[in-house]
Amino acid sequence: MYSIGVDTGGTFTDFVIFDGKNFSVNKLLSTPKNPSEAIFEGLKQNIPKTSRISELIHGTTVATNALLERKGAHTCLITTKGFEDILEIKRQNREQLYNLFWNPKTILVSSEYRIGITERTDFEGNVLIKPNEKELSKLANFIRNNQIESVGVCLLNSYVNPENELIVRKFLSGLNIPITLSSILVPEFREYERTSTTVVNSYLVPKVRKYMDSLSNSLDNIDISVMQSNGGMISTDQASSEPAKIILSGPAGGVVGAFKISEFTGRDKILTYDMGGTSTDISLCDQKISFTTENIVDTFPVKVPMIDISTIGAGGGSIAYIDEGGALKVGPESAGADPGPACYGKGVKPTVTDANLVLGRIIPEYFLGGDMNIYPERAYDSIKSLGVSDYRIEEVAESIIEIANSNMEKALRVISIGKGFDPREFTLVSFGGAGGLHACQLARSIEIKEVFFPLNAGILSAFGMLLADSFKDYSSTQFFLARKGNYNDLEKVFSELEKIAKQDFSKNKLSFERFVDARYKRQSHEISLPFSKNLILEFHLLHKKMYGYCKEENEIEIVTLRLRAYSLKKELKVPKITKNPTEVKFQKKNILLDKKNFKTKVYNRENFFNGFEFEGPSIVLEDSSTVFLPPGTISKVDEYGNIITKLI
Repeated sequence: MYSIGVDTGGTFTDFVIFDGKNFSVNKLLSTPKNPSEAIFEGLKQNIPKTSRISELIHGTTVATNALLERKGAHTCLITTKGFEDILEIKRQNREQLYNLFWNPKTILVSSEYRIGITERTDFEGNVLIKPNEKELSKLANFIRNNQIESVGVCLLNSYVNPENELIVRKFLSGLNIPITLSSILVPEFREYERTSTTVVNSYLVPKVRKYMDSLSNSLDNIDISVMQSNGGMISTDQASSEPAKIILSGPAGGVVGAFKISEFTGRDKILTYDMGGTSTDISLCDQKISFTTENIVDTFPVKVPMIDISTIGAGGGSIAYIDEGGALKVGPESAGADPGPACYGKGVKPTVTDANLVLGRIIPEYFLGGDMNIYPERAYDSIKSLGVSDYRIEEVAESIIEIANSNMEKALRVISIGKGFDPREFTLVSFGGAGGLHACQLARSIEIKEVFFPLNAGILSAFGMLLADSFKDYSSTQFFLARKGNYNDLEKVFSELEKIAKQDFSKNKLSFERFVDARYKRQSHEISLPFSKNLILEFHLLHKKMYGYCKEENEIEIVTLRLRAYSLKKELKVPKITKNPTEVKFQKKNILLDKKNFKTKVYNRENFFNGFEFEGPSIVLEDSSTVFLPPGTISKVDEYGNIITKLI
């Protein structure tokens, strides 16, 4: 009986296989045109034909890519008459204030497919006007005649009372196309964000459903779950109907894996740093995984709970180029899996991976455990093609690394210092295929003193999926003034949300966590915090930490209640390494750092034992990633095979 975690990334598809006793890992190039091909190939390579797979937990980029590449469904938005243009009006913020030539990105539903109907529900939930049958009949004909593939319904104040949205869905159900109701997907106030989320979901449903159906049909004897953006698992059916909730599926698995493995070793204040082939994902966990509902994905608000992750276009495949002003730039464009970095043998453009290879930090014959051919001469040629003839190839390569590091450093500062946290109090947890090559230099730049390199760091996102709990989030916008000892009305709303959860998980025993979104009265934005009897005090303290002040004399308004329902809390033991202490052999290699040559020890990670200590400069090889430890570092291997590096 095998349990398998699969993370499909932009460049690689990662596998973690657990047979009940031991873990094994594998990494294959992704197949962007059909992501399931890499999954089938990985299962074929790693699972004996006579063996049974009990569960497969999948982190997928299908929803993300369909949104970013604008390859979703032909969608129609049905809204209240007079609100058809809310997607274009937005919040009236100009994204590039001083750019006279700026034009907003194309929205997902053009004006001719945004249809307003005559209906009205007031802010208290009273239905003033019901949709009329004649108008709905005309609307159904419009949808049919224009070959609409998916419909989103977002009516004014439907989060208080969904009656009119349910009427619309019932009337249009005969069209046999997916219909997303805002009152079910995101029953919360703020019309623009709710409308945007509904449209994004509608736009993604057909493509994600097709992929999930194909996967389920091909693996029909396997229990398949999908990682949500909030770090929990849901079924393929749920993912098909609510794809807006799996947009950050893969990165969420990485944060879950990093946090749970760090917990095993007594660390609960971490900055997760996941650098893959296409992008870098960063998250801050202060004794818990943090989540947010204020998410912007490619300019579109998606108001569903997600792990609070910052993503930048800086990965191993990020392309270096000379801009119009003659300056060297890196990213956000990526070489991806095809053609990939120049050293992979197909591409010609220089990337961060090519620069690391030229600098000696990647050992060609050990790349992916020696299973993938690498061509160093192509890396040299690609960097030479930049035409920076006044500098040595190695100096240009080092500049590429410095620029990539600078981009990632900014993101680390934004998510830590920018939110009121001191990064010096945190451990940087480095993973992803490329993370280990940059982590120590990044940590030094923001004065972090400890870097944590998990075992098999290159596939940690897939490992996190095996560690993930099964849960679902629920919410309801309700306006209450927070007063000591007066939470009876809140208790009623939480009880109603629990009833809904019990219907969704009819056969499972559930546990619950409660949260609220609160603000000072007359503020326009909220902060989320756990619900407790000390809510008022905890809100003041959290507000002061985030914004530098609090106003204890002001009334606190609760605007949204949130419930997290767990159907399964996973307890999967991480095995300890069993290798006995012995002499750890190493090779020596020259690398370039800060324009100086260093004799560097090159270790194979599989030879490490619990308690082994070594100093930088060092390179540590493993099948899924490479770790570069510069001078001024002392590292120790713990009982789980993780490398704990101190910067001195």
